[in-house]
Amino acid sequence: MIRAEQLSDWKIALPYWMSFLLVPIIWFSATKGGWWVLLTPVVTWYLFAALDAVAGLNTENADPDAPEEALFWYRLLPMLWVPVQFVTLFGLIWYATRAGHLSALENIGLFFGVGVLTGTVGINYSHELMHQKSREERWLADILLAMVLYSHFRSEHLLVHHPHVGTPRDPVTARYNEGFHRFYPRVLRQCLASAFRAEKERLARKGLPWTHPSNPFFRYWALQGAMLLLALALGGWAGLGLFLLQAGVAVWQLELVNYVEHYGLTRKHLGEGRYEPVRPHHSWNAAHRTSNWLLINLQRHSDHHYKPDRRFPLLQNYTEAQAPQLPYGYPVMTIAAMIPSLWRKVMNPRVRKWREMYYPEITDWRPYNKMQTPMPGRG
Repeated sequence: MIRAEQLSDWKIALPYWMSFLLVPIIWFSATKGGWWVLLTPVVTWYLFAALDAVAGLNTENADPDAPEEALFWYRLLPMLWVPVQFVTLFGLIWYATRAGHLSALENIGLFFGVGVLTGTVGINYSHELMHQKSREERWLADILLAMVLYSHFRSEHLLVHHPHVGTPRDPVTARYNEGFHRFYPRVLRQCLASAFRAEKERLARKGLPWTHPSNPFFRYWALQGAMLLLALALGGWAGLGLFLLQAGVAVWQLELVNYVEHYGLTRKHLGEGRYEPVRPHHSWNAAHRTSNWLLINLQRHSDHHYKPDRRFPLLQNYTEAQAPQLPYGYPVMTIAAMIPSLWRKVMNPRVRKWREMYYPEITDWRPYNKMQTPMPGRG
């Protein structure tokens, strides 16, 4: 176990800062042009997949009771990313729309890479920040999400996904046999509606209308509008188009991860609309070392659902006996998710094994496959 005094050493925290290396990489891509504009997605997907294969697994846990003061370097990481991403995104919009050596196609490739950066790193860091109690950290999460026009993710994630994961009320729990290309348009449609409905219901419980200024959607819309206007001011219509491109790629990256995290894993229905509590076996996990460095332990997903406000260095690893494990880290699994036949070949046998292991008493899985409320007497 990693003790609290070890965590406070910046050298222990340093591997988690490797995401900052992607910033000079994408600026290098912009200055070189040509095929170099694809360097960021190549590094993020393929290099980290290769590094996972070499570095292996990390199953070591930190002391979950380590005090906040021991986590300075870990807390600083996502907060510092916010201004770095802001300057990188809007600096590249200004640069790319004036760089004579970049063709329209090269700019598209470059901002595809920017979207990989703002999705893989930026949205993930916003996820870490939104779960904290500090108002400042939650504001930083909102700023990151506004840069990809997905601000409602905070409301959907905190008010819908966490309480309802593995049930029909959670749009982002991927259904068994549901390919990503069906999942993706469904969640884009349903998540915005469910997030708004959750905030409206939260205000109604306080006796307030949805139009009350405390509704965070007004903040979401204002921040997103400011980001759009800034992109337009810096790069004109071309700059606005590049901004929208990176935002679309970032959201696609997020939803690929959402698809992987809970695919086919459902909570047992107890009758009368009630479900069992969330347990470690309701999330897929991966202990791959380098992708967990890049993703600040997002792949230790079971513990995140057990302790949602636990900071990322303290998330605990679960063994195969405690929670289902992915065969590879997210860089490989998200690529596999784009190929439905390959995904089903790899994951469906694992889902069936999971069902036999945890719910041998359930013989009719058809209602769960469709994520409909099971009829009484069906588990």
